[in-house]
Amino acid sequence: MIDFNNYLNKPIQLTVSGNKIFSGVLIDKGSDIIVIFDGKDFFYLPILHIQTISTTVHEAEHLLMNQLTDTVFKVPNDLPLVELTDSLSLRKVLMTAKGLFVELFTTSTQTLHGYITHVMNDYFTFYSPVYQTLYIPLQHLKYLVPYDTEQTPYSLGKESLPLQPTQVKAARTFEEQLKKFIGHIVIFDLGQDYKRVGKLVQIHDKQIELVIARDETVYLNLQHVKTVHCPSYQLSN
Repeated sequence: MIDFNNYLNKPIQLTVSGNKIFSGVLIDKGSDIIVIFDGKDFFYLPILHIQTISTTVHEAEHLLMNQLTDTVFKVPNDLPLVELTDSLSLRKVLMTAKGLFVELFTTSTQTLHGYITHVMNDYFTFYSPVYQTLYIPLQHLKYLVPYDTEQTPYSLGKESLPLQPTQVKAARTFEEQLKKFIGHIVIFDLGQDYKRVGKLVQIHDKQIELVIARDETVYLNLQHVKTVHCPSYQLSN
C-alpha cells in the first residue's frame, strides 16, 4: 500500500472510479481520504476509489505542476473544510461541509452541486437545486470540492437555497431510508438508465424490487445504488 506521507507537497496524478483523472499537489492525507490542490480547487478524494497513482504527470500538465511547487507556491495554511493540523477522515469532512456549497461526484457522467444536510451511519443527504433532496451512500462518493465562499450553485441567490430543504427525518441507515419510499416513485442514479426509475415495491436481502414503466419488474442490488431521490415523498411530507 502506498505511503502518502512520502508524497505530501509533491505533484501527483491519479485516476479514480469513473475514469476521472486528477493532477495536483498532495496537500493532506487522512485515514480514508486525501486532498489535492490543482492551483484552483481542493479535491477531497476517498482512498477507496483511487485506482492508480503516479508521480509522473503528462507534459501538458508539467508546467502547472512546476508553478504549484516552485518557491512562489506555498502550501495553504488551512483547508476549506478542516485545518491542516487536524486528523482527516471522510466522515469529518462531510460533517464539516454541512450547509456549505460543494461539488461532488458519484456517477460516471454527472457532478452534483448543492450542500450536505445530514450525515448518517452509511449515507448522507444532499440538497441540489436541480434534484432537490438526494440520498447518497458514503461508499459511492468519488470526490468533493468546496465552493469558493462567494460562489453559489448556478449563481442562485441564497434565498433560493433553503437552509432546511425538507422536514423528512433521515433514518440511521441507507436501507432504512429507502424503506420509507416503498409505494412511491423513486429515481436511482439520477435516472440515467430507464430501468432505475419506477415504483419501489420492497427491499429484501439487499435486493430492491422496482416496477418500471409499462408494468415491468426489475431488481437492483442495493449495494450498487449510488443516489436516490423520491420527489413524491418530499411533496407529501
